[in-house]
Amino acid sequence: MSDSHTTEVVTGSVVLAAAVGFFLYAGQIVGLSGTGASHSYTASFRTADGISVGTDVRLGGVKVGSVTGIELNPETFRADTDFTVQSDVALPDDTAIIISSEGLLGGSYVELLPGGSPFNLEPGAEIEDTQGSVSLVQLLLKYVAGSEDSQ
Repeated sequence: MSDSHTTEVVTGSVVLAAAVGFFLYAGQIVGLSGTGASHSYTASFRTADGISVGTDVRLGGVKVGSVTGIELNPETFRADTDFTVQSDVALPDDTAIIISSEGLLGGSYVELLPGGSPFNLEPGAEIEDTQGSVSLVQLLLKYVAGSEDSQ
């Protein structure tokens, strides 16, 4: 085997190893890695602005699941949302769920706020204590309208 052929094989192996490493890293970032079993839950929001399928579900700032479906309920006119949570995370039955923003220009995520109940939600249960997203434009308009009334 010549030196140039050996160099080509080594270079090709390094490039292939880097590509495999990149795809594994990208899979973890996107959430494609096998994190184990998960349980499905539902919630109904007045407004679900800023979230979509794949949005993070977080507990204490840590990603524990993701949104798996959103659809409009034609009877209640609310956004019925399906999401998963890792099976090793037990949620009390008085858990609240809100749509939070990462900042003024950041994206939104779904935040779980566990209560203090000694009883846990069953997989497939609905979380009834919900709070939809808050529009910054509406807040600014209320502030501006409020400051005009006080003059």
